[in-house]
Amino acid sequence: MRKVILRMNVSLDGFVAPPSGDHDWVFRSFNDELEKYTADQFWQVGVHIMGSVTYHEMAAHWPSSTAKLAPPMNEIPKIIFSKTLKKTEWNNSQVVNGDIEEEIYRLKQQPGKDILAHGGMRFAQSLSRLGLIDEYRLIVNPIAFGRGVPLFKDLSAPLSLKLLSTKVFKKGAVLHTYQPV
Repeated sequence: MRKVILRMNVSLDGFVAPPSGDHDWVFRSFNDELEKYTADQFWQVGVHIMGSVTYHEMAAHWPSSTAKLAPPMNEIPKIIFSKTLKKTEWNNSQVVNGDIEEEIYRLKQQPGKDILAHGGMRFAQSLSRLGLIDEYRLIVNPIAFGRGVPLFKDLSAPLSLKLLSTKVFKKGAVLHTYQPV
């Protein structure tokens, strides 16, 4: 069975965004080393999943990008979970508007490489709250906000995680890979 992997950037104090929702902060510790590592990780999955907000941001950027991340983002199939989006313009993408739990279960049953979930805040929170994530790849960035948007919100019970690995990058970001216990 394929697993769902959530890849998210978080601040040192655990937020996925400051109160403004701005995302530019993630690029402070992004460099060639982290870009290459991320591209290698992207090529190891069989499908990207995301919500409609992330879809709109990514579809506006990746098709014309020449960055190292552009080929896997454009070539690997993408599934967008949305109740309102009807069609997509980004190649290799499709919209799914059914029950998220049923659709994720269906995807996990299909043969192929793992499923990589890209947050959007609400999408990541939903996947986490519903217990649909099999592995968390959290890139902790050397920045603190003091307040902001949490990754984990409205959980019905504490989420216990087992640390699988860590990787330190030269500009101070640290990748923590966890598995729910």
